[in-house]
Parts: sequence; structure tokens; C-alpha cells
Amino acid sequence: MPDKVQFQLGAKASDDGGLDSGEEGEEGEEGEEGEKEGRSDPACKVNFLQILDIERRYQNVRQYKRRNSRDLMKDGDKVRKRKGKKRNNGKYITIQEEAKKSGDIVRELLGDTLSGHEPHQLFSELVELQLDEWKETARWVRFEEDVEEGANRWSKPHVSSLSLHSLMELRNYLKTGSTFLELDAENLEDIVDFVLENLISNNKVTYDLRDKLKMIILQKHRHQFEGMKKIRSDANMKKSSSFETGFILNAVKSFSDMSKVHSAELGLSMNKSADNLEEDATNSHFLKKIPKGAEAANIMVGEVDFLTSPISVFIRLGKAVRLGDLTEVALPTRFIFILLGPPMEASSLDSYKEVGRSIGTSFSDEVFHEVAYRARTKEHLVMGLDEFLDSVTVLPPGEWDRNTRIEPPTSVPSQHARKVSRAQLTDSNGGALIKNVEEVVDEEEEKYLLRKEAGLVASGKFCGGLLNDIKRKANWYISDFKDALSPQSVAVVFFLYFATLAPTIAFGGILGQNTKNRMASIESLVSGLTAGVIYAMFAGQPLTILGLTGPDLVFETLVFDFCEGHEWDYLSFRLWIGVWIAIILVTLVVTDASSFVCYITRFTEECFACLIAVIFIKKSLENVANIASTHPYTVSPCYCKPLDLPVNWEISFGEIFHMLNETEIEETLSIYNVTSRGRKCWIDMADNDISFGFTSPGCNYAPNAFFLSVILFFGTYIIATFLKDFKDLNFFPAVVRSYISDFAVITAILLMVLVDVGFGIDTPKLNVPSTFNPTWSGRSWLISPFGRNPWWSALAAAIPALLGSILIFMDQQITAVIVNRKENKMVKGGGYHLDLLVLACTIVINSVLGIPWYVASTILSITHVKSLQRESETSAPGEKRIFLGIREQRVTAIFVFILVGCSAFMTPILGYIPMPVLYGVFLYMGINSLNGIQMFDRILLMFMPKKYQPEYSFLKKIPLKRVNLFSFIQVLCFMVLWLIQEFKAVSILFPIMLVIIIGIRKLLDYIFSQYEMKILDDILPQSKRKERMEVEERRMSLIPADFKVIEKGEVDPMLNDHPLKIENKLEKKIDPTANNVCWDDSPSSGSEEHSCGILA
Repeated sequence: MPDKVQFQLGAKASDDGGLDSGEEGEEGEEGEEGEKEGRSDPACKVNFLQILDIERRYQNVRQYKRRNSRDLMKDGDKVRKRKGKKRNNGKYITIQEEAKKSGDIVRELLGDTLSGHEPHQLFSELVELQLDEWKETARWVRFEEDVEEGANRWSKPHVSSLSLHSLMELRNYLKTGSTFLELDAENLEDIVDFVLENLISNNKVTYDLRDKLKMIILQKHRHQFEGMKKIRSDANMKKSSSFETGFILNAVKSFSDMSKVHSAELGLSMNKSADNLEEDATNSHFLKKIPKGAEAANIMVGEVDFLTSPISVFIRLGKAVRLGDLTEVALPTRFIFILLGPPMEASSLDSYKEVGRSIGTSFSDEVFHEVAYRARTKEHLVMGLDEFLDSVTVLPPGEWDRNTRIEPPTSVPSQHARKVSRAQLTDSNGGALIKNVEEVVDEEEEKYLLRKEAGLVASGKFCGGLLNDIKRKANWYISDFKDALSPQSVAVVFFLYFATLAPTIAFGGILGQNTKNRMASIESLVSGLTAGVIYAMFAGQPLTILGLTGPDLVFETLVFDFCEGHEWDYLSFRLWIGVWIAIILVTLVVTDASSFVCYITRFTEECFACLIAVIFIKKSLENVANIASTHPYTVSPCYCKPLDLPVNWEISFGEIFHMLNETEIEETLSIYNVTSRGRKCWIDMADNDISFGFTSPGCNYAPNAFFLSVILFFGTYIIATFLKDFKDLNFFPAVVRSYISDFAVITAILLMVLVDVGFGIDTPKLNVPSTFNPTWSGRSWLISPFGRNPWWSALAAAIPALLGSILIFMDQQITAVIVNRKENKMVKGGGYHLDLLVLACTIVINSVLGIPWYVASTILSITHVKSLQRESETSAPGEKRIFLGIREQRVTAIFVFILVGCSAFMTPILGYIPMPVLYGVFLYMGINSLNGIQMFDRILLMFMPKKYQPEYSFLKKIPLKRVNLFSFIQVLCFMVLWLIQEFKAVSILFPIMLVIIIGIRKLLDYIFSQYEMKILDDILPQSKRKERMEVEERRMSLIPADFKVIEKGEVDPMLNDHPLKIENKLEKKIDPTANNVCWDDSPSSGSEEHSCGILA
């Protein structure tokens, strides 16, 4: 073996010292100039990763045999080298490594935005020469569709199944055929003339075949959508044209016996002019499925008997133009691929149609499609196809029938990793090893920018966060009303109205019992009208829906009991509590205290969201079960049961009773401060004493009410769920399916109401107050500041206000964090500070009016956001609709709360709605809210065998035991929250527990590594994290197995000239000033020769 192998940096490839047959206009001197440029190019210097790569690949130094220069790229290939010491005799050797791979060159080409043209979506159409016309046989937008000849229709969209032989033939045609990458022409005839002249000048075809080829290429195109009508019209036209021209084209092979006909006479009769585009018959219906701005690629293949060898032409027009009826849809053509050749056997695997299918499928590939736009030379196209071949999957013929159509996947995997090159691992100096293949991504910096964009970074200025929120939202304020112009918004208004109305009335009824009707259902409706509309008009995130919550109800009850014990006016004392709460919230706003919301991570928000969802599910099931008690299906005695049972009480004493009217109920509020399922009544005892009580369940005997209620309950949920997913079914056009999905819940409610009316059974109905007057006659709509309370009660109100502020702040901001998740793809952003300010204003207004305070309702807000999801209007055949984001607007919330406030005037209509139907809506909302919560998905993993577990991104990077440990801790926090809200005695501590859970999350940093927390408790959406992980996997796959990445910052600057051993393989020295890493293969020899790279 020789001691030394010569090398040269930056040498250009050549074809045996000459030019590539497919290239024109290049001179031999360019090789020398490129060589000089290569020597001075910084990108050609030795880099850290390249040397280490050679260390792995060349364990035994061997003679390098130079590859054929045809396989090298002409545009300055970079050559790698390694300088090391030979251990046996101390002589040095130098190794030249092979040129870059095609994939790397392709990826660099894709990163060059100045090269070629900006890529557009492509519609590819394959036509075959049949008799005397071009017949459409296949097409691609995203997946392949073939014409089924027997049924005369398009097949279902499917993943293309190609033969490897046809792909190799395509590669050969691209490499040896003619390529025109910047052809300027306005019509097909000019294109054909230019191509034929070039083929003749390059001796690809003879001049005597020119007219025949032009006649064939300019034949009429028959598209599948034109059907039999097109065939009959063409037949009539053939008869007339045959008389004029004196011949009939019976078959393509008969061209060998035809006489020459002047091309000008044929061009006008065989092809439509581009000036008559309005007369072109195009498939306008199919055009709706193609993305806007798309261009066409026309693939023409056929057999002719006058050719002895195939000819192929690849054309990329400099400007996309319409070419008559060449394409079935009205799109400008950018690419044309023509393949004509002598007849082949029908059973041949490399038939021209298969080659046409291969390039059609390649055009639908994301990477090759972009290469076709960016390519500067023919070699770029070949390398693009080589990269495509490197990524294909081969199926064994004995285990798969290639005629079997593969269904399109539900989600198309990202092709980002294929676009990232090894060269991007290094900097411009050729030596910097970066952490990410795409770019240097500092995730901490990225999280900081995300928080700053959301307004969760303290500005350090007075009202700085609030002013930023106002500036951010002011630009979108007009569009917040324009963007609501959609039928989807109408459906959301009615659905959310019923979803909001029922809990408002229910909470109002409970609040009336707990406060002796100081505030009840009608006050709750008025509160929705004032607070809901004001918040929707001016809040930073109008998608958040306000409502009454359980902790608020507990707080109101505690304040009322305190006032009752001290004989204070409850509403007057509550007014000052509201004023103090508003002052505290405004203080939090002006000091940017909402920036602390950044500590509410996915861990905390998922615990809270799961809790609220489970409460909705539990309450809906409980309410349906309680119907069996309020409307029993078995016969039992009907009597009035006193609140205080007298001695020797018998049921017969209460069989004669009287029902209380509204006036009597008002007078006995102090007696009825309890909860019961019966109606209020009184009986006359033997000593003329009146005893108040409730009616027994037997008085509401309805044998079929409970069973019908169960049917209405589950029927509403099943119908709503089925219709919501109707858009993914195969029935009806896409527009109809979309409307059915949008109005799913409203349709379910109407159907179940009709069922209830049809049976005529007395099921529990929605009970809405029929008047707009305050429930308690002792109050008005404006509350006195003090009443009978002492003046210092206004100061004492600050103490309960502090607890109320914590409660409202946590409820509001956690819900806002959930609504503003990155998964929702919000464009207009949120406004945490502005939200809190508007909420403070509504609290003051509601306190003065003596109506309940509204705060963010988690489930209603999540339901609102999911109901407003936007999807792509056009989707390629077989492709699932793409989630685009949320319809961010204010109109739906405004109209919902206007309807809530006006419900008192709609009592006759609302009285027909059965409560079990609304309970079914609650069940739908609760279960639907669990979808997409990673905590719920991880809990389900605990009960799945490993082979059935979904391919979640976190399962690929973290051991299952660690995932389950994280889930177990999260479930424990969830259970603590559940227990606290279940017991009324401690339920007021619920917001305090949320703060504690935030602290528990910080403690998890000592149990799990930073990498594990980045995956399990990530602020990035799962799709974004999955993409990052794929890029990371590719980066690691490019690094040698025996190499450990050294990141900048891991080395102490004081360790200058300190040797660091890495896996006992290489000994490195650190130069902190230049961030260099130097190493030697045999440090024990005492040599001062080192190879150096640059630290990341």
C-alpha cells in the first residue's frame, strides 16, 4: 500500500475531460476556474464532523480509487479529507473521500431560494396515445387516481404502487433524454416546434419524422369527465375532417404508411389555440379540489411504429401558460414530459405507461416536486430522482399484490427530514457542529419568545403588558366581526346558547336556595347579558366563555352565611367585596402579574381541564339518575312530608295537604333554606298548627318518564357525536357533510325534542323564569352601598375579597391558557392582562346590580374553541382536510349571551325542551373536551398491552415506566383536586390547591431530567415536537456511533489545554477563545500534531 495518496480540494467533475452530453454552452476552462474557486472556498475546509466520519468509515487506510467523474456534480463538489498519523512507521497519509451524495446536493438545492422557480402545488395528468387521440388515464393531486375502463369512471384515490424497474427506466430517460428547463412559449405548437428542431439538431430524430411527431403530439385530448358525449362529438368531427384531408387515422401504427402533410395544416385542426381558452371544456367541479395557485404537469406517453428507439423530453416552461385543452382543469402548465417509442409487449414491466405513472408519482412527492422547480441542470433532476429512490419502500412480490390499492393514510408524515442535508451540520467555516440539522434552535429562547408574544413576559413598565395587549388586539378588532360571517358561526351560536342556558339556570336555582332568593335564576340570566356581552366585546380573548362555577357558588354561600350570622345586608356587603376584588385585579393588571401565568404548564392545565370535564360527565349522569326519584316509575303514596317530623307521625297525616303559591313561598324563605326534590307544601295539624314540608316522590308518579329520559339522554349524545364526525364519512358532497357536522348538536336537540313531543310523556322540562323582575321582592336592580351595615364593613370586605381574587384569577387564567394553546393555531393572539381588566369591570357592574359574578368557564370555552375549528376548503382526492386554526371572532359569544339574557321572553318555546336532552349535551361536551388531552391519553396507556399502544412521540423517546410515573403523579394531583371540590367544607381552598400543584410541577424537575420534562410537559404542540424529534433523529444518524457531541457551554473556559477523553477513542484539547477542539489518534506518542474542529 502506498504511503501517500494525493488529493485535491474543490475539483470539478467532468465527463472524461469534456462536457456532459446533456449540457450546452459550457467551456472546458470553467473546470480550472471552478478548481481555483474550490481551493479558496471556506466551505471546502476540513470540518469536525467530516473528519470524524472518515475515522469511522476508514478504519484501515486503503488506496482511494477515484470514482468516474460522471457521477460527480459539476457545481463544485466538496471533497473531504483527514490528516492523521500512521501508527506503524510514523508516516502521514492523506485520504480523499468520495464526493457528496446526491441527497445532500438535492437538499442544498432546496435550501437555495434563488434557484429556479418558487414551487407551486402541482396537478399531474397522464394521457396515453390511443388511436388518433390522447386519452386521460391517470391523475395526481396528492394521491393517484386511475381510469377504470370497464366502469368508465375514476378509481378511489390511493397510494401509488410502482415497479422498481419502471423507476430505473425513468431515471435513464431523464439522464439520456432531452431536457429544457427555461423554455419560453405561449402555445403548444410553438413548444413542439422548438423541441423537434432541437431533437433534429442533436441527431435524436431524423428530419423526415418531424411532421409525423408533430401531428401525433398535437392530437386532440379526451378527458374522462367529458364522457360519451365527447366521444360522439369527436366521431362526427372525424367524419368531416376525413373528407377534407383525404385520410382517416385508424391506428397509430398506420403512420408509417402515411404521406407527409404540412405541419401548418395539421396544427390548426389538431390543437386548440391558447386564444380560445373560453371555449375549452374544463372540469370546474374537480378544480375546487385543487389548491389555489396550482400549476399543471402534463405527461404524454405512447407507442408509434416509425420510431426505432424511445425519445423522451422533459420541459419546464419559464412561465406557466394555459395550453388549450391539454389539461382537464383550467390550470396553467409548467411541466411537460413526453415519452414516445416503438411498440412494446403488453406484459412488459417497463411499459411507457408505467414510466409515466412513475414520473406522475414523483411529481406528487414533496421533495422531487420542489427539485423540479429548483433544478438548474439535468443532473439536478436525476439527483432528485435518486433521492426519491433512496426514500422509497420496496414490498416483496410474494407478499404483496402490486395491483392492490393502498388506502391513503389518515395523516401524511412530514418530509422535513429529507430536506435537511449533512452540510447543514456545519457552519460556513466547515467545522461548526450544530445541535439541529435545520437550524440552531435554542428552545429556552423559543419558549421565551412564545411567552413574550402571548404577553406573559413582564414589561417592567407601568401598564406595559396591558398596553401591549391593546396594541395587539386593536389591529384585529374589525376583523373580529368580519371573520364571523360563516354558517358555522350560526350553528355555534345556537349550540352554545343551549349549552350555556341550562347550567346558568341550574346554578341560579342552587344559588337562590343558598341565598334565600337574593340571587337566583333570573339574576343569573341578567348577569350573562351584562358580563357576557361586555367581555365578548372588549376582552383580549373573546373565545373564552364566561359562566358560573362551583367554587364561585361556594364563595357566595360562605359570604351569605356570614352576613346572616351578623345580621348584615348580604347584597350591600357583597357590593364592597366586588369593588375590592376589582381593585385587586386592576393592581395585578398594571403590575403585569399575569406574567406568572407562564408557570401554569401543561401539567397543571391538564389536571384542571380533566377535572372539569369529569365533573360535567359525572353531573350529567347523576341528573339523569335522579329522574328516577323525581319521576318514579313505581307506585308509592303521595303525601306532604313536614320538615320537622312530629312525634307519632304517620303517612296518613299528610295525605291531605296544600301547595304553596308564589307569595307563600316568598314568606317562608327562612324555612325552606334546604334542598329537596319535592314541591313545597303545608298541612294543617290536629291542633291547628301549620307544618311546612315537601311532597313525596309518589306525587310525581310517571311510569315511563325515566325510561324515556334515558333514551333522550343517550340519544342526544350519540346523534351529536355521529353527526359531528359525519364530515369524515363518504356520503354526500363535502359541502353537505360540512354543514351536517357544524349543526350536529342543534340537530340532535331538535330530533330529541320531537321524540319527546311525539310520545307525550311528562319528562322534566327546562324551567326558565317568565318575568324580568328580581326574584326577591325586598330588593331592586340597584344595590344600596351600606343598607343596615356599618360603615367599616366596606373596609372589612377586603378580607374575603382577597380570597375571591385568588379564586377568580386562577379560574380565569388557567382557562385562558387552555384556550390559547399552540395546538389551536391562534393567529390573533390572546390578551391575559386585558381579559383581567375587562373582568374587573364586569364584577363592579354586577356587584352594583346585585347579580352573580361571571368568570371563565373551562368546558364551555373549550367547546366554543373546538366548535369553531377551520379546515382547508379544498382537499385533494384521498387527502384528509387540514386543520387551519380557529375562527377567531367576537360575534358568537355576543349573540349567545344576548339570547341568554332574553330567555325570559322565550319561556313558551324553551318549555318544550326536556332536561335529559340538555344533560346529553353536557355529556357530549365533557367527553369531547377530553379529546386531545395528553394526560387522558397517557392514563389509557396504563391499560394497554405494549403491542397495541399508539405511536405517541413521547413513547419513542422515554421509557414507558417513566411515562407511567409522570402520569401517576398527575393522577394523584387530579384526585386531590377532586376531593377538595367534592367536600363543601374545604372546597373554598380549591384555588389554593391549584397554586400548590404549580409548585409540585416545579419539584418534578428534580425527579425527571430536563429532556424528559421537555417531552412530557412541553409548551409546543405534539405535532411540532414530533417534527423536532424527527430532525433530531436524522442529526444523530449522521454522527458516527463512536462520537459524542460536545456542546458549547459544557466545557469550562479555565480548562485551556486540558485533555478530555471521550469514550477512550480520541483525546481532545479545548481552546476556549476560538471554541476549537483538537485531537490526536495517539496522544501517548508525544506528537504536537493535532486535527481541529470547532465547538458547537
